[in-house]
Amino acid sequence: MQNIYEVQNSNKVKSGVIVAFFFLFVAVATYFISLAFGVYSGYEPSSLGFVGIALIVSGISTFISYYYSDKIVLGISGARPAKKEEDKIFSQVAENLSIGAGLPKPKLYVIEDSAPNAFATGRDPKNAVICATSGLLSKLNRTELEAVVAHELSHIKNYDIRLMSIVSVMVGLIALLADWFLRMSFHGRNKSNDRDNNQLAAIIMVLGIIFAILSPIIAQLIQLAISRRREFLADASAVAMTRQPQGLISALVKISNDHERLEAANKATAHLYFENPFKDNIKNGVGWFANLFNTHPAVKDRIAALQKMV
Repeated sequence: MQNIYEVQNSNKVKSGVIVAFFFLFVAVATYFISLAFGVYSGYEPSSLGFVGIALIVSGISTFISYYYSDKIVLGISGARPAKKEEDKIFSQVAENLSIGAGLPKPKLYVIEDSAPNAFATGRDPKNAVICATSGLLSKLNRTELEAVVAHELSHIKNYDIRLMSIVSVMVGLIALLADWFLRMSFHGRNKSNDRDNNQLAAIIMVLGIIFAILSPIIAQLIQLAISRRREFLADASAVAMTRQPQGLISALVKISNDHERLEAANKATAHLYFENPFKDNIKNGVGWFANLFNTHPAVKDRIAALQKMV
């Protein structure tokens, strides 16, 4: 059996290592692609200009998504505000857990869908939202519901929405730079004719092309790894709130065994949910390679981690 706080700290360290590696990778990839831009254009300053433009474009789009994430996601999902009497238990559970965690009570919403699931969104604890499906509220008992709500509150407390927004900016930066460079290199000619025989320039161009092709894929894979690691951290933090790992295990088993697909979910919102809402896609993937492209860890891995705390 592992101490809850030891598990939390271990998850924080692992998450921190992945995030640090991600930013190091983005820095290296950006450096080589920008160098290649400079070589292609014939002078170094142009590379910084492209990086700046890509960062601004990616930053603005992500900032808008981040600042209005709750309204955007709730609108896409067709969620309604939770009703005081009809969703009484949901409200009581969220309020009690929020008080225990020292957090403001988040706004509560419900999606009228019988598939059991939930998600949290919002830019900070003061502007947070927890949304549950009607299926989750009807199919889970109170202990299981407390575990799921505690998991979502943990995402809010750990500022996971903010972290993933920053990561999205970096992924967008790499994707834009790579796309622009590949379009230029394959649809035009190098302006620096005096460098055609420069071996170093040729090497930089080759490295730039390699990074432009591979970087967006690698960056997205690391982004997904960060998302999976934050799910493990939210699980551990939820247990620290409720002191009942068995409740979260039971909720995971019940939700994963429900084969109904959540109609309100799409690829843009899937990573927010407590469990992957695309049930068919989970079954089609096999082994560690398929897991690389998942936003959530495999349920069996989450349960195995929780059982060590029982």
